[in-house]
Amino acid sequence: MIKTYFYDATRRQLLHDVNITRKDLFQHEDDLLWLDIFDFEDERELNYVARVFDFHNLAVEDCLYYSPRAKVDTYDNYYFFVLHALRYKEDSDEEITLEQLNVFLNSNYVVTVHRRALRSLGRMARECLANKIKYMENGPDMFLYHILDGITDEYFPILDRIDQRIDELEDQLYEQPSKEITEEFLALKRTILTMRRAILPQKRMFSNVSGHYMFQVAKESEPYYLDLVDHIERITDTIDSFRDLVDGALETYYSIISARTNEIMRVLTLISTIFMPLTFITGFFGMNVPLPEQESVWSTITITAGLIGVSLWMFVIFKIKKWI
Repeated sequence: MIKTYFYDATRRQLLHDVNITRKDLFQHEDDLLWLDIFDFEDERELNYVARVFDFHNLAVEDCLYYSPRAKVDTYDNYYFFVLHALRYKEDSDEEITLEQLNVFLNSNYVVTVHRRALRSLGRMARECLANKIKYMENGPDMFLYHILDGITDEYFPILDRIDQRIDELEDQLYEQPSKEITEEFLALKRTILTMRRAILPQKRMFSNVSGHYMFQVAKESEPYYLDLVDHIERITDTIDSFRDLVDGALETYYSIISARTNEIMRVLTLISTIFMPLTFITGFFGMNVPLPEQESVWSTITITAGLIGVSLWMFVIFKIKKWI
């Protein structure tokens, strides 16, 4: 599906569903076209747009296949971005998935390509349909900023929920350690690492290094990108702290399990030690040899009392040595 939104800078008007092959589209230097390609089943729509704007076949190939890392490539007259939005479903087998968003950025157009609908772009599209020009009147770099800002804002509720889950799991950890808690912690760790791999490259992509960006940014737009990088740094710092918390909780969990296992083994060893002389005595007197006074009831009473006495004596010794 292809949706188009064209900002006519001369008339300060927003047009929808324009023909992208029109020769009179970009008559003013501030004209801006947003072309959104999503929910596409095959390559025809993307190849059609690629022919119109002369996109490189390598960039088109990146749009068709999943790429796990964000990046920006520079071509003759446009920049190509690979970004990732997050889709979080706590109850699913795969808690978090990366939704790839590809962006072609030129001085007069922004082309976004994504296989599934994204909430942030959907919100921008609704406001554009309502003829609000705030996203498109300040140039393509600011339009890209709004896309990035919308994606970044969606990270924070996910981080808040992960923070709550870590607190809940830490409480359960000390109350009743179980296999399910271990699986939950490992799932959280996978989620955190996935988020980190997606977000960390974007920090490098949009940072101002030695006064230069990896793509063209207007001077008046630089404060917005500084704020964006500040948000990304806060997110990555939070993710790193979550990773340390999960690692620490797992170490604590294994320590608790190890301590409980050692306690169980200690009790079982003491029980085995107490029964060792009893086993020896009963085995010795169980041999098929005649015993003194074996016909008398006192023989049985004496042996039983001796067994109990040995057990009590060993129990007292263990108590004195504080083994139990």
